[in-house]
Order: sequence, then structure tokens, then C-alpha cells
Amino acid sequence: MARRTEWPGGSADSSRAEKALSPQDPAERARAICLRLLTGTPRTRKQLADALHRREIPPEVADDVLSRFEDVGLIDDAAFADAWVESRHHGRGLARRALARELRTKGVDAALIDEAVGRLDSDSEEETARALVVRKLRATRGLDRDRRIRRLAGMLARKGYGEGMALRVVRRALEEEGEPDLDEAMDALGLEGLP
Repeated sequence: MARRTEWPGGSADSSRAEKALSPQDPAERARAICLRLLTGTPRTRKQLADALHRREIPPEVADDVLSRFEDVGLIDDAAFADAWVESRHHGRGLARRALARELRTKGVDAALIDEAVGRLDSDSEEETARALVVRKLRATRGLDRDRRIRRLAGMLARKGYGEGMALRVVRRALEEEGEPDLDEAMDALGLEGLP
């Protein structure tokens, strides 16, 4: 008869519970580790593999357990990437470039990243950039025009937007606000020829 182990709340307790499992069955430990990690939030196969490696689960056992979890749908890197892009683009306003960078750090395959990020079209990305700038405009009122341009364009750059799009969106927002002589300001900042 299999022994039932309680999983108390804290991470130290969880580690003790993991050690209480039969040390001769690393597959059982690997399954318990993965299930516990997947309880709080979805994870990529690489994130789980790294966690198993840190807990000294043999690589062949980890691979078998992770493959089984993929087979039953508990690990789905494509769904993870889609959800990540949707959440981070709409929630944080991140551009495709920043989203791809984050997914690479999570260990998502390049083809899955391209597919997930490719679902964002340029119009949607520009609309999101515009909303970010409109929100930030109020906070830059009272600053000189050059500083406003740098702050707004810098904010978009940190979120992964390209320079051309960032400056186009900032320029349009400032024009709509009635900011005069933007051509002159762009030239002074060394941004001549950009939209």
C-alpha cells in the first residue's frame, strides 16, 4: 500500500515532504516536485527540468517524467507562450521583441516563440504603444519638450518597441496635445528623418 504524504504550506516543509518520499524512487519524487510547481502557475518544460536538476533527479528519470507530463497535457510550452504573450502584452504593454526575450529566458523553443509573438500584429502593437504614451503624457507635462520626447521614447524602448515606432507614436501624441515645432525638436535630438 502506498504511503500518503501531507504537503504542508511552506517551502521548507515541502522540501521535508519531498525527502520523506522513498529515496529509491526518483520518479515518484520527480512527479511530486513537478505537480507541486505546476500547482501555483504554469511552467515550461525547461523550468521544470531545471528544478528537477537542482533537486538531483537523474536526467533520464526527469526526461521520462517530463515527457509523460507533456503527453497528458500538464506541460504545454505552446500554450504557455500564447498565454504569456497575451498576458504581458495587454497587462504590461510589452512589444514583440521584449516578449520574445522573456520567453527565451523561460526556455521556450524559438519556433513556438515566433508563432506566439507572430499573433500580435503591427497595428495592435502600435495601438498598445499609443495607449502607454497617452497614459504617461500627463506625468511629463511641465517638462521641456526634448525631455518629454526622451522620456516617452525611452519608456517605449524599455518595453521592447523599436525606435521608429516609438518616435512615431510619441510625435503623434505630442502633436495631438498641441506641441509646436516638433520637426525642430526631433532635429535637435538627432532624430531627423525619423517619423
